[in-house]
Amino acid sequence: MRLAAQHRRQQLIDAAMRLFSVQGFDGTTTREIAAAAGVNEAIIFRHFTSKEDLYWAVVSSRIQASGRKQKLRELIACGGEERKVLAAIAEIWLRRTRKDAALSRLLFFSALRNRKLTDEFFRNYIMESFDLLADYFRKAANRGRFRNVDSVVAARGFLGMIAYHNLVQELFGGDRYQQFDPHTLGVQLADVWLDGISARTNHATGRDGANGRKAPVADPQEPRKNQGKAARRTRFRSVTKSNSTS
Repeated sequence: MRLAAQHRRQQLIDAAMRLFSVQGFDGTTTREIAAAAGVNEAIIFRHFTSKEDLYWAVVSSRIQASGRKQKLRELIACGGEERKVLAAIAEIWLRRTRKDAALSRLLFFSALRNRKLTDEFFRNYIMESFDLLADYFRKAANRGRFRNVDSVVAARGFLGMIAYHNLVQELFGGDRYQQFDPHTLGVQLADVWLDGISARTNHATGRDGANGRKAPVADPQEPRKNQGKAARRTRFRSVTKSNSTS
């Protein structure tokens, strides 16, 4: 039975993803993809102009299916409290499927063997997410909600810790040793990014980072007061010494 064109196209995309994620782009031939899809090799070129065209169809289909970029735009536009927004952003990237893991492997193969594909992927997909989040951080800093730091570095730092967690789980077998709830982990990562882990005063809340108690407010005149006390002690010693010698 002949499949509809759209179904056949998706069948080829699925077969290509499986092979690209195991063998890489350069290590996979269109003949192998056709065999995996159960079709003649010529069928591939009825739907795609080249193997590279098929590669981008694989990447695009997976990213569109996840809907993460649209969700990112919606969360940033919602105007919610920053901690909740960042926790929700982390969660959407932490909710992964097997196809997400396959895409990660595919992209790693490309990074190692085909710089042209990697550069194009960064320009077309990664940079937009960085730009959206960097703009969010920049505006929050202008409102006094965040410190005035390099917003691009901040965006890379936030998304980087999420991406690294996913790589450890999916590529290096971390999921065999420990599983994480995406919602709980999203909240934890947002807290770590916003507050850090050092036991020092949280400037946003005025609370001690270790125990959450209200931190004492520093007196800006304290250094001057201490200098005055030291001077008075010196004068007292001088007077006492003078009296004793007389």
